[in-house]
Amino acid sequence: MSLFLVPTPIGNLGDITLRAIETLREADLVIAEDTRRTRALLSHLGITGKKLISLFAEKERTQAAAILRQVAGKNAALTTDAGSPALSDPGAVLVREALAMGIPVVPLPGATALVPAVTASGLDSARFLFYGFPPRAAGERRKLLTELAPLPFTLVFYETAPRVIPFLREALATLGERECVIAREISKAHESFVRGTLAEMGTLLPEENRRGEVVALIAGASGKAAATAHAWTSWDELATHLVEAGLVRKNELKRLLLERRRG
Repeated sequence: MSLFLVPTPIGNLGDITLRAIETLREADLVIAEDTRRTRALLSHLGITGKKLISLFAEKERTQAAAILRQVAGKNAALTTDAGSPALSDPGAVLVREALAMGIPVVPLPGATALVPAVTASGLDSARFLFYGFPPRAAGERRKLLTELAPLPFTLVFYETAPRVIPFLREALATLGERECVIAREISKAHESFVRGTLAEMGTLLPEENRRGEVVALIAGASGKAAATAHAWTSWDELATHLVEAGLVRKNELKRLLLERRRG
């Protein structure tokens, strides 16, 4: 058995890859965030009669092991409503459980809002920190932004469009004025990139565009802000800080230290 992580289109159905179609066609069953959405996609692709199992985000921690036992000995494809499984979507717990059970996990490249947003933003795309959805609690958001303030990396968040302006106001109050880009409707007919500063976003992003989900990108600290916000004396200190703050996992320290050596 293998667990295949199959990215699905985030808007334009033409973005699904040939390999993803082949994997979905050959899988014994499909584990889906929403079986209705996945069944519609399979129908569009001409794939019928496929067994689907629901993986509810709210119950993933309690259901993951049971689902994997249920599909023992079979090849399963994991899909979410849009984008790559386990990237700010259900799947991370299922992947950990699969690995713990010795089940091979096979990730397929494919659609995600993250990479197009970063590469087309005009901000630094060589060094960026992806956080996903910021915390809902105001105190936790402020703590997070305070921890991120001295970092020289482009900061990338997912956020719902109705909440993005209040979040950016908090970012302005904590990080100070910085360049900002809001990417919305990526790959869809009304794809847009709104570029400006944190202070300008309230007027640059029209009310009618505040629907769905967006990618919010904020420039990293630079100049005196990066130098004085925290007294980093080495890349090792910065890497240790990122881990202690919960912003980077320990297994990513090696990558950070390799980047230091290259620089």
